[in-house]
Amino acid sequence: MCDQHDFIFDFEQAYNHQLLDKFEASPEHSLELDVAPRLKGVYALYHLGAFVYAGEALTTTLQRRLNEHFRKIVGRQNIDHDDMACCYLVMDNDWFIHAAEAALIRHYQPLWQRSGFGSHVPGIGRPGIRISQWDQMFPPR
Repeated sequence: MCDQHDFIFDFEQAYNHQLLDKFEASPEHSLELDVAPRLKGVYALYHLGAFVYAGEALTTTLQRRLNEHFRKIVGRQNIDHDDMACCYLVMDNDWFIHAAEAALIRHYQPLWQRSGFGSHVPGIGRPGIRISQWDQMFPPR
């Protein structure tokens, strides 16, 4: 049988293409307190112009999550918040937010993604807990 009549719509490819186009057209902002709205979505952080972290604000807001990152950076050595920028997209569907974060990570492969930067790991500082790459590069003040 001839298979040239089959059509299989690649939803993931279409979604990712539109997401990346919209994300790259979204303006960058200096990472400051209250830079983003109190809405759900996805975001990226840039350090000295390099895309270093992608995250989602799903059970919280973009404003709160970016404020957390701002405060974390301000409290660290070897890094200046003036060297940081952010970009975000407001989204209202939980599935699309998860898919968007995964697509951004897969596409950009951010340097800090698995460094411990974005973690909220209980027990940090307790004996036997490994010091993250993030904490080694940018120790607390």
